[in-house]
Amino acid sequence: MPDLLGVTNPVPGHDNTNSITNRNIPISPSNSQVQNVPDLDRVTGADHRTEQQDASSQAGSKIRYDSNFQTFVQQLRQTQDLSSTMSKLMLREGTSVASGMSEGIAEEMAQAMEMLKMDPSELLRFLTAQMRAGTRFGGALFALLRNAYARAESEGVRADILNFLKSYSDFSSTSHIEGNLLRNLTGMANSMPASWGDQLRELIAQLENGLAAGDRQGNIELLQQKVFPLMSAYVSQTHDLGTPRELLTLLALDLARYENGSEDKLLETFHQVSGYGTLKGMLGGIDGNSLLQLLQNSQFAKNTSAAQFADHLAAAAARALRGEGSAEVQDVFRNLVRAMLVNESVYMPLNHFLIPMEMDERMLFSELWVDPEAEEKKGGQGQGEKCMKFLFKLDVQGLGFFDVILTSRERDVGIVINCPEGVAPFSKEIEQSISHILTRNDLNPAAVSVRKMDHPVTLTEVFPKIFEGKNSVNVKV
Repeated sequence: MPDLLGVTNPVPGHDNTNSITNRNIPISPSNSQVQNVPDLDRVTGADHRTEQQDASSQAGSKIRYDSNFQTFVQQLRQTQDLSSTMSKLMLREGTSVASGMSEGIAEEMAQAMEMLKMDPSELLRFLTAQMRAGTRFGGALFALLRNAYARAESEGVRADILNFLKSYSDFSSTSHIEGNLLRNLTGMANSMPASWGDQLRELIAQLENGLAAGDRQGNIELLQQKVFPLMSAYVSQTHDLGTPRELLTLLALDLARYENGSEDKLLETFHQVSGYGTLKGMLGGIDGNSLLQLLQNSQFAKNTSAAQFADHLAAAAARALRGEGSAEVQDVFRNLVRAMLVNESVYMPLNHFLIPMEMDERMLFSELWVDPEAEEKKGGQGQGEKCMKFLFKLDVQGLGFFDVILTSRERDVGIVINCPEGVAPFSKEIEQSISHILTRNDLNPAAVSVRKMDHPVTLTEVFPKIFEGKNSVNVKV
């Protein structure tokens, strides 16, 4: 007769009868060795085991499970500076990754590098283009809607304004969404057996023709009536719950955005907003054609040099993460993409810009962080005064890393520069030069300080406002 209570081979020195006896020992709710013991007569205490990982966790490297916001802060602390990553990727002298680049990555990077050569006047245009390209909702129309949203007393008005903004966001992302559709479909076809993949590739070819012709409605019908039924049949017959099914989920999300970003949907949501009495007088004179022309000619819609640089950089990263190039090249691009995603998180209450350039035959990589509504406390107590705060992180070829913290309140400007050791002996001359520059531009140099860098400053040190999300965002995943 088999031993049903000990089906595995007996362990030497182990008496099975003891384990059988131990099974009958009652479990006490107060026993701290057993977790989550139910007791129907009372509410039990907190479990001694917890998924929360605080500062005492091993090296803080484990993923947080108790809060999305805490996960974001943890990733923010662990993320490398974009300026140092860009420096490693782009510096022509002594770069450690150039030899591992594939021909495609090198070509994309060469085109991006060519755009970074500029003089002071070109730098101003580049900075302006960066800021405009990063501001989707800029201009008089969106300023008016922003003001109307803040003053609206009806939730219906606010909801319709948000619906229009969402439709515009999808409308202005049409090119990106179409690229996603093709990439996901191609990935699905490559992950399926040939008999199914060939059928999907025929539909992809039809979709490419439709995209080239600008037939959005035809493309939507193709995806809804042919692609999704084909994939549904594939999953039901093969029970493949892997990559094709995962990409199908992403495809459905992109299709919803593609449909919501149509011109008809955009005009429908706009007319809904302009029909309200509070906005009718301001927006009633804008017809459909005028609205489309206004949005298509916006600074965000224009193909600026900043957008072209980002496109080349994204194309090079995509090639690297698909497996082209050496492991070191892939690691650099992976860090670059991770840093960008964390820096553009919904939890970040800051404006962020990446400013690479080549001037006077010297490469300079900079990140600019801006808090337009910062607070600076006087004496460390009481309510802080409103000000604008900037953080520049720079890597200058041949000099090293700089941290520049700038605070502006009306005409008063304070600057603190943390510089490399080789620059520190010239700190007094630099302070005087900066003071003269501020005075020449009718600004008051309230405090200018240049000192040797002990350690790079962190975002949370300069912008403690980031932690405000901790009081309102604590979503357990």
